Amino acid sequence: MQLSKLIRSVDAIESKGEIDLEIEDISYHSHRVKEGDLFVAVRGAKNNGHHFIEEATKKGARAFIVERIPAVPINVPMVLVADSRKALAQISAEFFSHPSREIKLIGITGTNGKTTTSYLIESILKKARRKVGVIGTINYRFEGKELPASITTPQSYDLQRLLYEMATGRAEYVVMEVSSHALDQERVRGCHFDVGVFTNLSPEHLDYHEDMDRYFAAKKRFFQEILTEAKKDPWAIVNIDDPLLREFKKELPPLRAMTYGHDQGEVRVLREEVSLKGIKTMLSTTLGSLEIKTTLIGEYNLYNILAATTVGISLGISLETIRQGIEGLSRIPGRMEKVGDGSPWILVDYAHTPDALEKTLKGIKRLAKERLIVVFGCGGDRDRSKRPLMGKIGVQWADLAIITSDNPRTEDPFKIIEQIEKGAREVSPHRYLVIPDRREAINKAISLAGPHDLVLITGKGHENYQIIGEERLPFDDRKEAERALEEKGRRA
Repeated sequence: MQLSKLIRSVDAIESKGEIDLEIEDISYHSHRVKEGDLFVAVRGAKNNGHHFIEEATKKGARAFIVERIPAVPINVPMVLVADSRKALAQISAEFFSHPSREIKLIGITGTNGKTTTSYLIESILKKARRKVGVIGTINYRFEGKELPASITTPQSYDLQRLLYEMATGRAEYVVMEVSSHALDQERVRGCHFDVGVFTNLSPEHLDYHEDMDRYFAAKKRFFQEILTEAKKDPWAIVNIDDPLLREFKKELPPLRAMTYGHDQGEVRVLREEVSLKGIKTMLSTTLGSLEIKTTLIGEYNLYNILAATTVGISLGISLETIRQGIEGLSRIPGRMEKVGDGSPWILVDYAHTPDALEKTLKGIKRLAKERLIVVFGCGGDRDRSKRPLMGKIGVQWADLAIITSDNPRTEDPFKIIEQIEKGAREVSPHRYLVIPDRREAINKAISLAGPHDLVLITGKGHENYQIIGEERLPFDDRKEAERALEEKGRRA
């Protein structure tokens, strides 16, 4: 594709050199540059693409998009822009011929619930006999093909390539988790959404966004900028029970909107029965009443069911198909996932924020016949302010909390645990243990559990690794729990 065509949607400040030349592909990492590529110099958290322009030239880059012209002249065409991340998204969409125009694209943003809601929507669409792809935290999948997800929402070039592959594979719908990082870094610019969902908002990623105002502002951009430049009459689906979102709904641009909540909204709960066997609920919807029975565990999953139901209605899917889709989904990897035969009950979950941990513990504490034991930690190189909050919540709601390592990354795991302990001690110095080794912590929790106790192992969910230093080591909470159960059985 010609460079002149690629940059027609970009607000170029100026260009130097010939722009009527053929571009073979687009690169934003210097080590991926091939002969004939357009290299986009992106400023990252650790590296700045502008420092690798000379290297990209030697590898055969045919042209560059930059935020500043190099001081040392390079005889290669250059296009100067104010924001190279935004330009990368725009030219990537152009390069792949705007694949999201050929499908119905559903975006889900919010602090918690994105993954479960995406699985529920996928199941509903499949029950409606639609071809559907999913781009999210656990993996990127379509028609039986799965790719591991390095990040929730891919970089814009990779995202557009995925959408192109799904569209050319005749996908009719794609469900996408949209992270706050992706919104702040312009990764979804150039995506044409039909539906946007806002699940909830609570403190998260403040190491990146710095404060809640900036975090909320990043999320708002999805509805105020991305969704408004999409297709005709897109839908905004909002959790009206969240106080921040209730106010935000008043700020929505002219979009078709539908709300959901426990006791209010167009889709709401009439009655519910929550147990360790699942959820039975009757919903009130704009199309009538809907009775649902699901094996998904946890009262907070009601909100994910409400969100998915509202999306299904916005897409014109019948209540019966919505019911069948929700009831047909029995397992979500690492999301309140059961391990063993229920004696004791062992659940593995991804809850890794104070809000998610509190909602999860509150929801299952009333379901435990006897004690509730929780195993949790906090990730390194991430928001430190949440650590004492997590400690406080864990000890407040569990009968016994075991504080351990999560993914310490480059931080000292003992210092992370010390910060968690500050909050734990505020509640009780006697209701928690510290076991830094995560395998030992899981073994201890299960060895202590009686047949009617409930053990919740949280923070890593579906992850099959643990990041210690710069290494990603094999580790799966579910497998460790299975091993601990086997060992407990041998000792019995």
